Amino acid sequence: MIQLSKVLKRYSSEVSIGPVDLEIPSGGITALVGPNGAGKSTMLTMIGRLLGMDEGSITIAGYDVASTKSRDLATIVSILRQENHFITRLTVRQLVGFGRFPYSQGRLNRDDEAIISRYIDFLDLRELETRYLDELSGGQRQRAYVAMVLCQETDYVLLDEPLNNLDIAHSVTMMRHLRAAAAEFDRTIIVVLHDINFAAAYADYICAMKDGAIAEFGPPSAIMRDGVLSTLFNTDITVIPGPNGRPVAIYF
Repeated sequence: MIQLSKVLKRYSSEVSIGPVDLEIPSGGITALVGPNGAGKSTMLTMIGRLLGMDEGSITIAGYDVASTKSRDLATIVSILRQENHFITRLTVRQLVGFGRFPYSQGRLNRDDEAIISRYIDFLDLRELETRYLDELSGGQRQRAYVAMVLCQETDYVLLDEPLNNLDIAHSVTMMRHLRAAAAEFDRTIIVVLHDINFAAAYADYICAMKDGAIAEFGPPSAIMRDGVLSTLFNTDITVIPGPNGRPVAIYF
């Protein structure tokens, strides 16, 4: 479980995130949604200790994020931010191998290589593993970065907008991979999403944020309601039954 208690981040006297009190259950996918500027990415990066908080506490599986040693925290939680992406003369396999650094400190052994191969295969990257990142499409490169994070083999995985710049087909493929990773590897995946319909289709829980606060938290059935979404996004939204029993938001 991830627990935030009275977490506050101040940017100015007029702009702040929190105080936030939240419990994210272990297992499955939790999607952070909300309008631009709601605080989704800020909260994710505070959970992953890439951004400090001004007040409050965050624990992950009982470990205090602020005080746990970096090397120990890296075996508990992994995080991928859009700003951390880089394109260089690394091959896919070399990039994925970075996920083993908390364990190998750069000296990969046979077990590390087997784990790297596992996630290359899981993300359907076998035919691309010797290709350089700058030779890949955006969707292929995104899969490689997600494979790197999964290769870190943490119980908790934080992903900041993994569907950013992906078309519909690649977005569906990515969410199916994340759904499978949560089930097959027993991971707890926290993901920032802009598309509420992807959140409804693939997440176990939705955390809706607005103006730096938690507006709603619960399963998709509790969040995907006309009044909840219309208030959250400040526009008229109608929710209709969708495929496989999942609701769909209409906002045109």
